[in-house]
Amino acid sequence: MRRTRPAEHGWLAYYRELLGTWQRKGHAAGDVEDTAHDAIANLLEGDVSAIRNPRAYLHRSVYHGLANQYHKRSRAAAIPLQDLDEGEHPAQDGPEAGARTAQLSRALRQALDELPEPCAAVFAWHRLEGWTVPEIASHMGLSVSSVEKYLTRAMRHLHSRLHAYSP
Repeated sequence: MRRTRPAEHGWLAYYRELLGTWQRKGHAAGDVEDTAHDAIANLLEGDVSAIRNPRAYLHRSVYHGLANQYHKRSRAAAIPLQDLDEGEHPAQDGPEAGARTAQLSRALRQALDELPEPCAAVFAWHRLEGWTVPEIASHMGLSVSSVEKYLTRAMRHLHSRLHAYSP
């Protein structure tokens, strides 16, 4: 006697379709599975009744999850200069090196001046002085979350303003 599979309901009805669709588009099976599991977990943890089209929700969630993975992997790994050994520092010799350093220094000062005072102070204490976020929060009388937001704002601003100076 032949067994028939019961019809799949809910998110399970879309699971195989999700995997197949995104794997056909060239994404690694493991990445697609991880992202699909995250999307399904978010769906199950949230208010399912608020989602009118679970299929579209899952596809869009997997799309965004895969895009986030791509962006995380494509970012160049940045290592602070102070963490490099002396021989690993980028070499800049000649008269242009001094001019480039002076130009970058001016651009950094100008970019910091464009920031609100709390953002610039948080950046300076954290990145230049080596303070931790909780230390800065305690010193300024702010929440850790506020200090993190100031630091994020400062880093984004400096990245956009100084991007032209990166090698």
